[in-house]
Amino acid sequence: MSEIGQEAVKMKINIDSDIKKAKTLPSKFYYSPKIYKRLKKLFDRSWQFIGDKSLLEKNNAHPDILLEGMVNEPYVLTKDNEDIRCLSNVCTHRGNIVCEKACKTKSLVCGYHGRQFHLDGKIKFMPEFNEVENFPSNEDNLPEIEMDFWKNLIFIINKKRCELSELIGPMAERLDWLPVDEFVYRPELSRTYKVNANWALYCDNYLEGFHIPFVHKDLNKELEYEDYFTQGIDNTVLQIGIGKDDENTFDLPKEHQDYGKNVSAYYFFLFPNMMFNFYPWGLSINVVKPKSPEYTEIDYFTYVWKEELMEKGAGADLDKVELEDEEIVESVQKGVKSNSYDRGRYSPKREIGVHHFHLLLEKYYN
Repeated sequence: MSEIGQEAVKMKINIDSDIKKAKTLPSKFYYSPKIYKRLKKLFDRSWQFIGDKSLLEKNNAHPDILLEGMVNEPYVLTKDNEDIRCLSNVCTHRGNIVCEKACKTKSLVCGYHGRQFHLDGKIKFMPEFNEVENFPSNEDNLPEIEMDFWKNLIFIINKKRCELSELIGPMAERLDWLPVDEFVYRPELSRTYKVNANWALYCDNYLEGFHIPFVHKDLNKELEYEDYFTQGIDNTVLQIGIGKDDENTFDLPKEHQDYGKNVSAYYFFLFPNMMFNFYPWGLSINVVKPKSPEYTEIDYFTYVWKEELMEKGAGADLDKVELEDEEIVESVQKGVKSNSYDRGRYSPKREIGVHHFHLLLEKYYN
């Protein structure tokens, strides 16, 4: 048995489904290199947000790497007329990266030996291959990577195990009335944060409002703490922030299930690592990217709907909130490595989201 397999036998995750009885994840989960390696299978089979259709407005080829540091899958988005595809960005000849940067092109050309591909991935030309038998075949085309959309947002998955609708269903159902495809991506308001902590610790922190009065003093002034709502739904966790008055809140349709509430924020966590935060001004998206057992990067995307509302309510000064979260999570990372700590308990009222996340980790890890 491999070392990773031996580690799995030693540490199975056991989370009681009754939150009143349950204990949190074993502390080793947050720093063990072997456990971290085992999680690649989970991320391989998870949908990931990569951007929106504006990526292909000026160029018709856009390369990147899916979750570099964990999945490490090179891909390239291509657009041929109105057809958008996601292709493997690895040449089928000798494995070179084909497309190095976003560009406007009629074909994809490998810079190693000149193999050319159409924008749909089919091989177009290869020099010095006239005498090769049974060439070209389907194996010489660039494989497609599964892709799907919600509104104008693009998601891809390396090894498909479910439809995108199964993951985003609760979010789409509750917020389908929002004209998300009219939101404008603002690169100058988007950034990458670097956190010296395990990716799951960052998620744990996001999934509860318990810490808000203690860590986010200014945010706490905007929210009714007692009315903060959390619900686990399949592979999703929903949190709803309720404002202290009807200013800086959503103008909900009358037929909406939350109509009559002063909703100032919808926070959707899509397992295992995506956070969609809807405010009256628009949408912020956090994609949590594991880089190593104790280092994580957060790609933060900003989509603006009503700019005049950006510095108001629960969606104001998100940089400050982010830095406060990073500071506390990095402190926890130090604490979980202590010999005196292994597992804690959940607040049945305040840590419903964390418990649901840990149950999902138990399901997919074991």
